[in-house]
Order: sequence, then C-alpha cells, then structure tokens
Amino acid sequence: MALLRLSPAAKRLGVHPMTLRRWAIEGRVPFRMVGDQRPERRFDERDLDAFAGVLSSERNRVEVAYVRVSGVSGQESSLTAQAEELARTSVSGIVGVYSDKASGLRENRPGLTKLLKDAAAGKFTVVRVTHEDRLARFGVGWITMLLADRGVTVEVVHAKGGAGGVEELLADFMSLVATFAGRMYGIRSKQARQRLLETASANTIGDGGTRRDGGR
Repeated sequence: MALLRLSPAAKRLGVHPMTLRRWAIEGRVPFRMVGDQRPERRFDERDLDAFAGVLSSERNRVEVAYVRVSGVSGQESSLTAQAEELARTSVSGIVGVYSDKASGLRENRPGLTKLLKDAAAGKFTVVRVTHEDRLARFGVGWITMLLADRGVTVEVVHAKGGAGGVEELLADFMSLVATFAGRMYGIRSKQARQRLLETASANTIGDGGTRRDGGR
C-alpha cells in the first residue's frame, strides 16, 4: 500500500490537484490525515484506482464555464482569469465559455440566458464557476435547481467566500438602487440612471467606507 500526496494522487487520476482536493472535501474520494504538527491529506493508491473506475463509468462529462464581472471599469482581465482557472481545474476540458459584464443582481444577462437555453437543449452536462456569486448574487439555488432539472450539474471551484470584493459588491448594490429609483421617478434613459448611480455613490460613500454627511 502506498499513500500519495495531493499532487501525485491527482496526476494518477489525471485531474488538477484542486479538483481532487474538492472531491476529498465533498467525501467522494477517501483519504487520511498524516502528521502531527501539520497534518496533510494522503490518498491510498487502491482507493484512487477504485475511484478511477467510478469516474470512467460515469456518463460523459461535457463541461462549460460561466464567468462574470459586474461591469466595473478595469475588471475585464478578471473574465480571462476566471476562464483560465476553470479550464485548468476541469476534469474533461471546457468546451465553451459563457460570460457577462453585468451585475449579479440582473436577471436579463445575455450570457446566462444563452447558458440556460443551451442547457435545455442538452449541449452540456456540467457548468463550472469559480465562486457561487459569479452565477448570481441571490437565487443561486433556483438556478441550480433549474439546471438540475435539465440534467446539468453546477460545480463551484471555491466553495467558501465570494469574489469581486467590496467595490464590486457596492457596484451591484448601487445598480439595484438606481434601478428601483429609476422606476419610482420615471428615469428611463440609461444615461440618466448612470448619473443617478454615480451621484448616489458619491454622496453615500466616503473615504474608508464612511458617510460624508457624518451619518446624519
């Protein structure tokens, strides 16, 4: 019996180490912790070979990636970084990438709409995202259920935490505020809503995230 570290074990299965780590956390692959000071995962070769047989018996995986940024200036490179990470950690390779530059609060995203239509057409079996909030800020459960009903599984590379940081979250929130304000006051043009968003952001957020009016 040989116990392998994460990287050699992943190589034996032909997957990325991050993928094997996720499978271990999900309980799909047996492992044991070795070491007292800094315990590390070790994988039994026999368990890996048995799991390899399970993988080969699963239906053919057809993986696609969904990447998104909130449209904040300077985030274009994040789309590429997300796509590269999803391709690097995929099991069978990414056959298509769906992308959006839009708030995660928006429902009418072109990339997500096309993804859902293609899922209904049976064009893939797995949708991969780097973080759950890339798929949506809220309602991820509903999207996941809809995809599952079409035989599609959602896989999240980083199960904990979100992406984008405070700036992107603020942009999403302000976009929502501007949308509701626009509906309330009849502001229909895109330019007018953008001016409202910029004004609201400038008046509510100061240095360090504090209110400029002193909180009054």
